[in-house]
Amino acid sequence: MGTVSTIESGQTITFSLAVGPVRQACRLQTTFRTQNQAFSYLHRHRTEFEHIARARLARGELEDGVVQLVML
Repeated sequence: MGTVSTIESGQTITFSLAVGPVRQACRLQTTFRTQNQAFSYLHRHRTEFEHIARARLARGELEDGVVQLVML
């Protein structure tokens, strides 16, 4: 599903977005202290994040080849 890393301001979740046969890396920065909270949040809002990520990808808004996302 994804990976989680911890930085000072919270958990960062990295996940893949299927774009046809290609997988696009996406990174969601959260303010949650635990990875379980961050994953739960991603699962609850997965559809919205996928729509946002697809729109940013279409506009070419990538940072080092990754779509950067923040909490809604």
